[in-house]
Amino acid sequence: MQNVLKLDALTASPLKTDPYPYFSVAQAIDPEYVSDVIRDFPLIDDGGSYNVDDVTIGPAFKQLIDSLDTPQFRQIICDKFDVAVMDLPMMVTLRGYSRKKDGRIHTDSKTKVATILLYLNDDWLAETGKLRILRSADDMEDYVEEIAPGPGSLLAFKVTDNCWHGYPSFEGKRQSIQINFLTSEAAGNKHRFFHGLSAKLKSLFK
Repeated sequence: MQNVLKLDALTASPLKTDPYPYFSVAQAIDPEYVSDVIRDFPLIDDGGSYNVDDVTIGPAFKQLIDSLDTPQFRQIICDKFDVAVMDLPMMVTLRGYSRKKDGRIHTDSKTKVATILLYLNDDWLAETGKLRILRSADDMEDYVEEIAPGPGSLLAFKVTDNCWHGYPSFEGKRQSIQINFLTSEAAGNKHRFFHGLSAKLKSLFK
């Protein structure tokens, strides 16, 4: 299997700890493959998260998913955040469309040990919709870094009580993969059930 991730770039990216542990890479996918991966992103024209197993994916996109679930990628997360994820369940969800209400400031669930966001848009020209690493729960302007969701940009962070993040309101196509390492298989089953239920309900009301 050809690993399409730029593992050296992920390894070399410095860990930042203000206001919580995170690192980012502007181009985390090999340039040779990124266009094909974006082309193969499933058509998702509704808001919300979809389990990767509930959508149809093309071969280049599957190659990316396979590259994420490898010992090499897991080891990078272990080393960066001083966490043990080698044997933890991994959950992969997709978002394809941002609603005006999306992007509100939040932290991730305590059932998640680490979160990795990988963006798959051809480019990003909008001023809004860029993910912000935030210092607090109530001020979108109090941020330490802003991540443009361009072709293959990646943000990874350790889930902590203060891992506040969000983005200024944007409505339109905004494609991303969210990878979570979870505390238990039971937590994974619960998350996947609710994402799957949400997708089914949305399909009924189209």
